[in-house]
Amino acid sequence: MPVDESLRTAADLRARMDERRTVRMFSADPVPEQVVLDAIAVAATAPSGAHQQPWTFVLVKDPEVRRRVREAAEEEERVSYAGRLGDEWLDALRPLGTDDVKPHLTDAPELIVVFQQRYYLAPDGSRRKHYYVDESVGIAVGMLLTALHLSGLAALTHTPSPMKFLGEVLGRPRNEKAFAVIPVGYPADDCVVPDLVRKSLDQVLVTV
Repeated sequence: MPVDESLRTAADLRARMDERRTVRMFSADPVPEQVVLDAIAVAATAPSGAHQQPWTFVLVKDPEVRRRVREAAEEEERVSYAGRLGDEWLDALRPLGTDDVKPHLTDAPELIVVFQQRYYLAPDGSRRKHYYVDESVGIAVGMLLTALHLSGLAALTHTPSPMKFLGEVLGRPRNEKAFAVIPVGYPADDCVVPDLVRKSLDQVLVTV
């Protein structure tokens, strides 16, 4: 790529990504499913420890299953917001205006649940260790959010704690552990987001 094109591409990408906002209020309007599938395919190109690709993306379509996911998530969140999170964490969340009610789990037209494969489970039941699983799946989720945003969709990274219920509701094998729940869609017409400010480049970059 010529240098001038590289500079233009980088500047455009920086500007477009600076427009990304986390959305908790979704329109019920459908989105092109192929856009979501392509974004997941992009995420699956992420680098991973020993190229073991330790991720599973579950696209939850069944309304009844989504209802069960929301009910279980809200039950865990009620306990967390009632004190399990601790005062320090609750204070950190307060500017975001979040609570134990999670309508995005059923309102958003698409719902992706990302699982990390803690180890490889062969059909015969044997295991093989996976390496750098947290780092690998975290990178993949970042690429997923980037692809969704650049394709014109909004998303939320939701991590109810604990998340064991997701494996149970979605029938995942014992080697998989839920990593993140990502509702996807268009912002609702009355959507609002917190008035937050990102750190500037000189606050996050150190050159040595």
